[in-house]
Amino acid sequence: MRIAQLANFVGPVSGGMRVAIDHLGAGYVAAGHERILVIPGEKDSTEETDNGVVVRVRAPRLSRDYRMIAKPWRALDVLDRFRPTSIEVSDKWTLSPAARWGRRRGVGSVLFSHERLDDMLGMWLRRQFGVETVVGALNRRLAREFDVVVVTSDYAAGEFANTGARLRKVPLGVDLETFHPDAGPHHAGPAEVTQICYVGRMSHEKSPQLGVAAAVELHRRGVPIQLNMYGTGPDVEAMRAQAGDAPVVFHGFVRGRDEVARRFAANDVSFSVCPAETFGLAVLEALACGTPVVTSDRGGAHELVTLDCGESGAPDAESLADATERLIARLGPEIRAAARKRAELYTWQASVDRMLRIHTEVAGSGRSPSWTGTTPWMTS
Repeated sequence: MRIAQLANFVGPVSGGMRVAIDHLGAGYVAAGHERILVIPGEKDSTEETDNGVVVRVRAPRLSRDYRMIAKPWRALDVLDRFRPTSIEVSDKWTLSPAARWGRRRGVGSVLFSHERLDDMLGMWLRRQFGVETVVGALNRRLAREFDVVVVTSDYAAGEFANTGARLRKVPLGVDLETFHPDAGPHHAGPAEVTQICYVGRMSHEKSPQLGVAAAVELHRRGVPIQLNMYGTGPDVEAMRAQAGDAPVVFHGFVRGRDEVARRFAANDVSFSVCPAETFGLAVLEALACGTPVVTSDRGGAHELVTLDCGESGAPDAESLADATERLIARLGPEIRAAARKRAELYTWQASVDRMLRIHTEVAGSGRSPSWTGTTPWMTS
């Protein structure tokens, strides 16, 4: 097969979506298939890599870190040039016309849903009124146009309820060799100050401010903690002000997956508290390093964390602080071993295998697969 992956919002400091696209693409190549990755760039370019062809399409800058292909025909021209047998689109906005391109040419199309738009937009707009109507109409259109919609969690699937989408659930994986309890030093036994980390983009849609709010509440209660914030984004200065005199340290962007793993392994607890996270790669990376996780009690990240390797609370400062205190009381070798064991259930090879089955079914057909029902979940 010749698989084309298309994505927007992929840049030098991209997080989970870029990691997922790269691991899946590398897996396609390792399985003997051709892979073309189409992403925005400063100028048009084509690069041959060990993991396939990377085509950058000249696109305007939306922010310091991200670009978006504003003229979809430029990406479609790339598809005409490389003639894929199936396409995998990680974008619901300007790249969605690729589905119609595929249908006209008998090429199967897969939409990989990396975000839940209704909850994400509701967080940005601070209201739900009108959001569900707009997002519902968009998702019904996407469901009609794409042969398959891939989601990573039950929470993510909820956005496509009653749209007629042919859904497949494909959980993501974690690099168990890079992310390992031995990736970095960790103190043995109880510590005077519990080290907590947040690893991710410092932007409102990821809810890092919830982690800071929980740390402020823990500090108010006299709980000896330090919150280590790793990442960059537009909300850093606002969160510095939010933290006040609480022990919150902003370390900036961490380069290299090995270094990210070292930071996870060195901390006692990891925060992944966004209630609108559709999966939570940072959760798996923390667990793989033996670091238990505090999550919100809703969202895809919550589905990854069981009681033996973490805690959860409502997405507010008091509830998350309560969850953190419960987890701190249980810290020790047993919970770190349970965290690692939980992460080992999620491998990138399993994700690649599931995606290749989907691409095999849609490749070259441009028609919906002959599945019955509206939610044919894939099993391993």
